[in-house]
Amino acid sequence: MEDHLYPKSKKAVNLAIIVAALGYFVDIYDLLLFSIVRIKSLIAIGIPEAEALDQGVFLLNMQMGGMLIGGILWGILGDKKGRLSVLFGSIFLYSVANIANGFVGDLSTYAVLRLIAGIGLAGELGAGITLVSEIMPKEKRGIGTTIIATIGVLGAVLAAIIAKQFEWRTCYFIGGGMGIALLLLRIGVYESGMFNHVKTQAVSRGNFFSLFSTRKKALKYARVILIGLSTWYVVGILITFSPEFGKAFGMAVLPSSGDAVMYCYIGLSVGDMASGVLSQMIKSRKKVMAIFLGLSVICTALYFTVAGSSLVMFYTICCLLGFSVGFWAIFVTIASEQFGTNIRATVTTTTPNFVRGALVPIAWLFQFGKDPLGIVGSAVAVGVIVIVIAFVSLVELEETFGKDLNYIEP
Repeated sequence: MEDHLYPKSKKAVNLAIIVAALGYFVDIYDLLLFSIVRIKSLIAIGIPEAEALDQGVFLLNMQMGGMLIGGILWGILGDKKGRLSVLFGSIFLYSVANIANGFVGDLSTYAVLRLIAGIGLAGELGAGITLVSEIMPKEKRGIGTTIIATIGVLGAVLAAIIAKQFEWRTCYFIGGGMGIALLLLRIGVYESGMFNHVKTQAVSRGNFFSLFSTRKKALKYARVILIGLSTWYVVGILITFSPEFGKAFGMAVLPSSGDAVMYCYIGLSVGDMASGVLSQMIKSRKKVMAIFLGLSVICTALYFTVAGSSLVMFYTICCLLGFSVGFWAIFVTIASEQFGTNIRATVTTTTPNFVRGALVPIAWLFQFGKDPLGIVGSAVAVGVIVIVIAFVSLVELEETFGKDLNYIEP
């Protein structure tokens, strides 16, 4: 180990983990807030409740489209200018955009601001995971990324609680305010020694298109993205549109999106902790991913067969679904470990955002199949496609537990 590449104190490492975890916490709060206040906010700006699903998909696609754009922009910036530049810039942009969301009065403005917020939201997780992965010893970095993911996803739980206590516009103001306040904590965070070392070398950094320079690289990059698809199928379709599914199941009392998100993310937080700890115990990323993908198959089946029997059962299944896709910590760690330091931030930032952005074609497929198959039949068909793709992609990926990350990608 080259000691000059790592912080000299545990305090510096702990501060980086805390800052990254809280940043992701605010990121998830803002990311899921729209799903929670979707119906209330759309009705408030004059959209009929009957159009809440279709217009909600449109706004969700704008947000996720922004994350696709932002993932590339922030990833390249993270490799060219540093991991910290992204941690500062991304949270500032999405905080300002979410404050502005509290003032919207029409659908067009709402769409533009969700796009801008999506661009800002795209940088937070990748930069934080890249920084922590590079400043921690290789045998322990899974612990750091697990803490980030476990704490971070609880932001959705806070969003659900806040949405019950405050008017939807105030919820956006609170999210933006938390982000601005968090900027103060970022002063003094240690930049990655690996990045500083690479910066002194005559090597290409942050070249997104280099990921497609060979067939081997392109396939590896695609597989990393595809293994995470089931997470946003669950969150973006099954959880976000839970009122519509509850109606299709014939439930007497319909579930609310806010409560569905809250219970899902409680499960997701526990799942992230469990998958991260299990990965450290058995010293494997791939085996844990396979276990949790298998769980997601079982829980998705339960959603379509027994979740509609009662409101308690519905929310219980939402929690179990969240647990089953609680491999986000492992997923982003795998992404950070696949490529060299000169392209690592680009990969780690674009990968989760391409997964989130994949909700756009997933939602389109869901809408396309809604008329011929019905809302439930369409969701089942899309789920089968997504999970099969994830399993096939995982099989071909290399195991990266304990991999030395101090190298340059040719």
